[in-house]
Amino acid sequence: MPVTPTYPGVYIQEIPSGVRTITGVATSITAFVGWAKQGPTTQAQLILSWSDFQRQFGGLDANSLLSYAVYQFFNNGGSQAYIVRLTEQAGANPAKTASHTITNFLTFSAANPGGWGNAIQVDVKVSGNRFGIIVRYQGTQVESFMNLSLDKNDPNFVISVLGQGSQFIQTTLEATPSVPGSDQLNQSLAGGADGDVLNPGTADFHTVLNAGGSGTGVHLLDTIPLFNLLAVPGETDATTIQTLESYCRKERAFLIADSSPTVSLATLEVSGPGSAITGDDSINAAFYFPWIQAADPLQQNRTGLFPPSGFVAGIYARTDASRGVWKAPAGSDASLTGAVGLSVVLTDDQNGILNPEAINCIRSFPVYGIVVWGARTLRGNDQIGSEWKYVPVRRLALYIEESLYRGTQWVVFEPNDAPLWAQIRLNVGAFMQDLFRKGAFQGSSPKDAYFVKCDSETTTQNDITLGIVNILVGFAPLKPAEFVIIQIQQMAGQLQS
Repeated sequence: MPVTPTYPGVYIQEIPSGVRTITGVATSITAFVGWAKQGPTTQAQLILSWSDFQRQFGGLDANSLLSYAVYQFFNNGGSQAYIVRLTEQAGANPAKTASHTITNFLTFSAANPGGWGNAIQVDVKVSGNRFGIIVRYQGTQVESFMNLSLDKNDPNFVISVLGQGSQFIQTTLEATPSVPGSDQLNQSLAGGADGDVLNPGTADFHTVLNAGGSGTGVHLLDTIPLFNLLAVPGETDATTIQTLESYCRKERAFLIADSSPTVSLATLEVSGPGSAITGDDSINAAFYFPWIQAADPLQQNRTGLFPPSGFVAGIYARTDASRGVWKAPAGSDASLTGAVGLSVVLTDDQNGILNPEAINCIRSFPVYGIVVWGARTLRGNDQIGSEWKYVPVRRLALYIEESLYRGTQWVVFEPNDAPLWAQIRLNVGAFMQDLFRKGAFQGSSPKDAYFVKCDSETTTQNDITLGIVNILVGFAPLKPAEFVIIQIQQMAGQLQS
């Protein structure tokens, strides 16, 4: 605030710099959608490690491609993921939640549907009009809640305490509840069922995945703060892939799409990925072929075939962390940890046919091992000539868009005039300059690499009247060197003069 001088001397006044730092968002938070034997079904759950997935979703399951994809994601460099668990809800054999009722007291239920809940035991320890609850899972104590009450006005009201503190059970009050007269020991929950396994590509899977509106299926992701990548392991239905592409474009996210495990090389060479999934929204998606052979821990490490999306999502995360989102997640350093073979071993000539069709090949080389050997979006067919041909170019644009969207919220309701425009240029320019210094753009100088324009040319008086400020940002992206051509010339022997 202004200084009011009252005595002769020196006064210090701090003046704001006007710089509001724009922080780049994360680039490789991956959302996985699929069937799992346990875990939340009403929200997308954040996990930070494979151990988190084991604890909350039950670990590997032979019926769950999702579980293997998450395992392969973390093995290949992934660090953050959201899990959307799909279960059969309305079919002939829906998933059911295990429960047990103590008459005139409480009904205990597993925290979410599935047969896993049948392994929960609840012990009630009574002390006067107070009680404690001990939760055991597979015979091991996992939670304990003491000094609980049935009084809704009590801070230790059982419904509130367990609702906020338990990861294993939830409770509801029975009619006219009262504290039991003695301990109720070893109350096992029962009636839980996994229901029908939802396999990608089936009608039931699509029904749950694409259920309309927020709060169901893939739309559980609507309410999370941010996700960058989306994988639905094993899903190959063209209509569903098209829907997911549209969803990703709306969310400024990127879809990693799997090829079919049964598609033939000849079919792909003739038809490519298919016109149904290469429309306008496919700029936010990439397609990978073939499926990958890897050791299966549930089969004494005998090999099985797995969709590439889990491996590839991990490669995206690893490349982002080590090189930046502007580096193609492909090449000799994009080797797949855990991969031991491929369902189809491709030659250079076959790769040369698929690559122009926007099919990202996974190759096996004697020196590098099994690597991702393509970096095109599904809009990257040579005949289309899209400006979003390459995965790193599109993902860099999404990164800039999301970072600027979040980093310029302070502009809303500020006076729309030259001082504001200057602040915007300063802040956005500082963000773009930082990317330039890190090597994200073409050009040897900032003016060759990017521009930020916000002035009376971009924002006219009519825009001001309508409450609009227009910011124009351009950048020169780095494009991957897909084809390296080495010219060799033989020098003729020099005649001695």
